[in-house]
Amino acid sequence: MIDVQEAIRNAPLFSQLSKKDIKQLAGTLNQRSFPAGSVIIEKGKPGVGFFIIASGTATVTVVGNRVRTLKAGDHFGEVALIDDGPRMAEVTAETDLECYALTAWQFRPFVQDHPDVAWALMQSLVRRIVRDATSDAEI
Repeated sequence: MIDVQEAIRNAPLFSQLSKKDIKQLAGTLNQRSFPAGSVIIEKGKPGVGFFIIASGTATVTVVGNRVRTLKAGDHFGEVALIDDGPRMAEVTAETDLECYALTAWQFRPFVQDHPDVAWALMQSLVRRIVRDATSDAEI
């Protein structure tokens, strides 16, 4: 398993964090392992965690359609934590998956205290939700 601080450094979302902030975040993350085929997030369920992938791959499915494959350095689970709504997609471990997780009650204060992370998170959401959704649309 990749060391928690290395996993944070490998995640583009956290690229602007100082060594001190990486150490602080590392102290709050919990290691989670999921065997291939495990459903990590179920559509419609409440959001209780944010995940950073340390190793392995996962598939994101919306209404039965595969929309994305996630790999080391990618993150998921933030949408339901931001809007306090149910999960919008299903995330399934494609291979054995090693993640680090942040609880909902830790996620919000961390993002609020780190504007660079908040900005990177907004950019990520725009890419995922707006640009990916319209990339196949006719203009």
